[in-house]
Amino acid sequence: MRHLVLIALFLTQALIGLGQEHRSDHPVFDTSDFSRKFAIVEWLVRYDTIAWKTSDVLMTQDKAELDRLGQDWFCFQDKNDRLHALYGKLVNNEIDLVAHFVVDSAGKIIRTADSLDRDFLISHARALATARAKLQVTIPEHSPLHNQYIKRNADGSFTVWMLRAFQPNRLAVYGGEFIYTIDPTGQKVTKDESYFQGAFRGFKADPPREIWLNYREQEKPTLGAIFFVWYYKEYFTKIFIDNSKSTSTVIKSGTNDYVWVHVEKDEKSTGQRE
Repeated sequence: MRHLVLIALFLTQALIGLGQEHRSDHPVFDTSDFSRKFAIVEWLVRYDTIAWKTSDVLMTQDKAELDRLGQDWFCFQDKNDRLHALYGKLVNNEIDLVAHFVVDSAGKIIRTADSLDRDFLISHARALATARAKLQVTIPEHSPLHNQYIKRNADGSFTVWMLRAFQPNRLAVYGGEFIYTIDPTGQKVTKDESYFQGAFRGFKADPPREIWLNYREQEKPTLGAIFFVWYYKEYFTKIFIDNSKSTSTVIKSGTNDYVWVHVEKDEKSTGQRE
């Protein structure tokens, strides 16, 4: 899927051009920050796709195996660029690995009995448990369901993203994104880049329509907001991220192509939606 990032100027309430040209008295949209976050979002959406496809296969396995499952599941990409999905449970500092799937280059899901390094498994499971514990004390009780994503960094540490899942009642939720860097043992949060509006908001996916995400207290699109637009772009006719100095959205260009459009606000206009 190809996509472009374009910058548009919002002058006198009209979209008058595309490109990086801007008036000297206008703020400059931070394309570098956006591109960095969008690259992560693409990876997260790919991770999410592998997770739900392999979990569908997992649900067809023997019930005795399913009864052994816990919250300790994750995906990773090996040195040969093969994608893996692991499902199990951390018990008494040991991993009970229930199922291990590999996704080949054609997208075929294969269950494998290949052995994996014990420390690799345990450190990932610990990092996820540490992130869940941190999240639990951060958000209100009975908050919407979340999805977990984990990646081991070059220095051995982990980054864990906790993002709101598509709820069972087809509610798409935004307003909180929780991003933790965790030490190589998986037991300590060393950096917290989370953002929470204090309450979650959401839109039912039916019927398809234009929606606006209220991030007006933020100057730049957050990673969670970008994820929301990219993940739900086919569920709504248009999704706008409404920041203090700009709005951002994607438009469909061709059959499978999408174009990001960022519109800087005129200082004389609010450009705000409720």
